[in-house]
Amino acid sequence: MTHISVKAVRAGLVTALVLLACAAPARAGGGHVAEDSWLMLTVSRGETPSTRQDGTLLRCDPPRGHRRAADACAELTAVDGRIADLPAKDVVCPMVFAPVTAHASGRWRGRPVDYTETFPNTCLLTARTGAVFALDEA
Repeated sequence: MTHISVKAVRAGLVTALVLLACAAPARAGGGHVAEDSWLMLTVSRGETPSTRQDGTLLRCDPPRGHRRAADACAELTAVDGRIADLPAKDVVCPMVFAPVTAHASGRWRGRPVDYTETFPNTCLLTARTGAVFALDEA
């Protein structure tokens, strides 16, 4: 009977994991294509989403199309693209009612995204959504 030490098994498992991690990006069709993650973002004044066809297209691999793309992509990656799950920042905002509506539609790692929420003002929008809706027109 052959005796294999725990140390040898552990080394073999580590080697296998390293090989799998290195080979993962090279798989054809096995993972998510970078272009599967994109969001069309708009921020409009008032309590209804913008009906305009233009907006800011955020792509995340590599981050582009948005003035704070790297930050927005990192925040979205942390919550697997679920905008409603972004952690709120601890900030003090004025109690001014000047509503803004944020809207995002697109795909995140192949999953459809459709998000709309109205915030009392841009300070609360930023506190709640971070860099994602930090658009020039807001």
